[in-house]
Amino acid sequence: MGASNVQEIVQRSVQNTNADWTAAPEYAFTERDVITKHGKQTTKTYQVTMIEGSPYNKLIAINDEPLPVGQADEEAAKLRRETDRRRKETASESKKRLTKYQAERRQDHALMSEMMKAFDFTLRGQETVNGRRCFVLAATPRASYQPKNRDTKVLKGMRGEMWVDVEQYQWVKVHAEVFQPVAIGLFVAHVQPGTEFTLEQTPIQNNIWLPSHFSTRVKATVLLFSTASADDETYTNYRRVDNQKSAKVSQKP
Repeated sequence: MGASNVQEIVQRSVQNTNADWTAAPEYAFTERDVITKHGKQTTKTYQVTMIEGSPYNKLIAINDEPLPVGQADEEAAKLRRETDRRRKETASESKKRLTKYQAERRQDHALMSEMMKAFDFTLRGQETVNGRRCFVLAATPRASYQPKNRDTKVLKGMRGEMWVDVEQYQWVKVHAEVFQPVAIGLFVAHVQPGTEFTLEQTPIQNNIWLPSHFSTRVKATVLLFSTASADDETYTNYRRVDNQKSAKVSQKP
């Protein structure tokens, strides 16, 4: 396959990924987080739903055990209080909350979007991943890439692979890893080799695909101190929510 066809695969997959990102706030889901820090692992499970245009995480389990009755009742009460609070917000309070949510969404999306500008892609062949036939693309840093901000600067030291569904041109899996240290800020922090992330997606409805798994492992040096952490998240039970405000938010660029 020629370079132009590889570029077409990338461009079509980016267009679909942007459509997925736009649609994402229209869905509620269950999120299971496994966080490892300083050698200690904690697992928490949440029901995530949209309330008045931004998400709310209701804790439903810790270390894969349902909450005790009393704690479950308190979480249900917290959800009711938060729902009531948001419905009574002033226009300025609502705008502030939604603006913060939109900024967080754009920040999360920026790294994935910038990958298309930061890397050169080559086709390695085809493989089956999670039951889907995929194009396999290798990604290497593009020498001419200029990061937009501090968060995307890490892409200068990363390489990875992308598995794109051959039928729907959706990202089935993306993996990237840091292979050389990258300075963040005024050389105060360095992201070290061994830092990596993996994203997996699954079809939800029509040609909308949403994340099913996201994992990160971070190794960094801050001043003279080294730190390491890992976060592994799975997303299940996607269901459409009827929320006009969330639909409006999803149309924001």
